[in-house]
Amino acid sequence: MTRYRQINSKIDWWIVLLYFALVGFGWLNIYSASMSDTQNIWDLTQIYSKQLIWILLSVVLIIFILAVEAKFYERFSSLIYLFALAALVGLYVFGQTVNGATSWYAFGGFSIQPSEFAKTATALALGKFVGDIQTNIRSWQDQWKSLLIMMLPALLIIPQPDPGSALVYLAFILPLYREGLNYLFLTFAAVLGLLFIGTLLLEVQGIALLLLLVLGLYLWNLKRKRMRIKWGQSLIIFALAIGFAYSVNYVFYSVFEQRHRDRINLVLGKTVDSNSIGYNTHQSEIAIGSGRWWGKGWLQGTQTKGNFVPEQHTDYIFSTVGEEWGFMGSLLLISLFVALILRVLYRAEKQKSIFGRVYGYSVASILFIHFMINIGMVIGLLPTVGIPLPFISYGGSGLWGFTILLFIFVKLDSANYINIS
Repeated sequence: MTRYRQINSKIDWWIVLLYFALVGFGWLNIYSASMSDTQNIWDLTQIYSKQLIWILLSVVLIIFILAVEAKFYERFSSLIYLFALAALVGLYVFGQTVNGATSWYAFGGFSIQPSEFAKTATALALGKFVGDIQTNIRSWQDQWKSLLIMMLPALLIIPQPDPGSALVYLAFILPLYREGLNYLFLTFAAVLGLLFIGTLLLEVQGIALLLLLVLGLYLWNLKRKRMRIKWGQSLIIFALAIGFAYSVNYVFYSVFEQRHRDRINLVLGKTVDSNSIGYNTHQSEIAIGSGRWWGKGWLQGTQTKGNFVPEQHTDYIFSTVGEEWGFMGSLLLISLFVALILRVLYRAEKQKSIFGRVYGYSVASILFIHFMINIGMVIGLLPTVGIPLPFISYGGSGLWGFTILLFIFVKLDSANYINIS
């Protein structure tokens, strides 16, 4: 009992405080986005009441996570990861299709989305693998194994189809980079991203001409400096780039659904549509803009009360924040997220074990990419990909997934992990 008290006395209460501030603020906005004048606050069939139940159950979940021995999370990380992969595979047999994606298990009146919990499992497995190496992951073999751990869940999620949830797994690049991942992987990923967008904008012929121009300038610069030109290597890289450009069309038209293609085209400016596929984003921008500096006041948002923004209590909850709390309220919410992410990174650097550090960086990276993509799509800078705003958007799976993710780190941190293992 004394040891238990010592461990929990070292809990980082700043992280806990920021968590409950975000969850509480999120519930206020869910209540506003789903409440009407004819509904009762205690009606347990309503969205805001269901979310309140999930919040209360999250408190029980937090107590359970903190009560479990810290060493458990490392010792059984591989089994947890394998179970998460099995749950993702099982969706193709037992999954329920919601909004065009087979991403859910249905149990009576409840639904569970395993991809929300697979992020925690992947973070644990990645921390375990890198921790077992006991050195920076500088060998190509270790780097590819790390990337495989990161990519397996994403490859199982993409065909559901749920490319938005799969996109989140790019967050694991940051902890790998912190532990010695070669910068060439980051450069390679950035180049592929630019090629993907460039091919959609310029088509394959246009991107081929652009690559020829870049190759020509590169070779001319080598010749001007009287450096040796590696013709074979240059031509192979050029051929691979062209091959990737051709694969973009296949992925875009054969893997992505029409709704995904429309949303990407909308952001790239290839489609102008504020009435159908672009309706959500257009109405969201109106709601946020109408909030001005201080907002219209809680429960006073005309766009929110008029249900002009579809799915406003889930992926588009930030539009409620912008309308009712204004620029200052939005800034407060962003500040809370930034403070939480920075605090997790700070505590991650204080970890005495590689496992704890990698896991902490994974937590911060996942929160950051969710936060960045969700707000980016709500204000029209990024395509709508169905990524919730952590602790703010409605959803039991999302809230529990992020709660487990965060409080396992709180437990590892409070235990001073390596000293008591």
